[in-house]
Amino acid sequence: MTGRPLIGVSTYLESGARWGLWELEAALLPAGYPRLVQQAGGLAAMLPPDAPEHAAAAVARLDGLVIAGGPDVEPTRYGAERDARTGPAAQARDTWELALVEAALASRVPLLGICRGMQVLNVALGGTLIQHIDGHAETPGVFGRHPVKPVPGTLYADAVPEETSVPTFHHQAVDRLGEGLVPSAYAADGTVEAVELPPASGWVLGVQWHPEMGEDLRVMRALVTAAKS
Repeated sequence: MTGRPLIGVSTYLESGARWGLWELEAALLPAGYPRLVQQAGGLAAMLPPDAPEHAAAAVARLDGLVIAGGPDVEPTRYGAERDARTGPAAQARDTWELALVEAALASRVPLLGICRGMQVLNVALGGTLIQHIDGHAETPGVFGRHPVKPVPGTLYADAVPEETSVPTFHHQAVDRLGEGLVPSAYAADGTVEAVELPPASGWVLGVQWHPEMGEDLRVMRALVTAAKS
């Protein structure tokens, strides 16, 4: 491939979105996501929730896929009872994004999960989540920062070999790893901050932080590079 690869980014539906004179349901995606794709050398395409049977057709048109951050995954998706601190269900988004992940894995389309997206990847592969942790989302609506340390020899470490301060906002985390996933970065408190599949399974990486809120393009550039090949 000589041109810019097409990178799809999952979006979500919100009621009551307002612009100008209008207040309507809208397919939303924070602008940092397409901007990061563009800055890393890709073309960004928004993927609003759709019927899960359309996921394979959507992924077939893409060179790479990003599952974006957002609300908590419904606990029944990984066989858990709801914790009182878990956010409201987003059933349509869960269904669509799980189908997108399964389609990308089946077709070996390069896949990057960001925050919730990493958790969706873990759940899609049979893993579970911790429904609440402290210290990673201290001020509502404000991204914090903390260091993450790569695991040597991993896909993530190939892209970012040194310990790095990352933008973060999450209150859930990976518990039991999904089938085949390995940790590729940790926070100082031991929280798994990145997961990936072995190279034989294709280019698959999840990061628990929000690279779209920072200046470091290396994770997205790694996805774009994989998408080009």
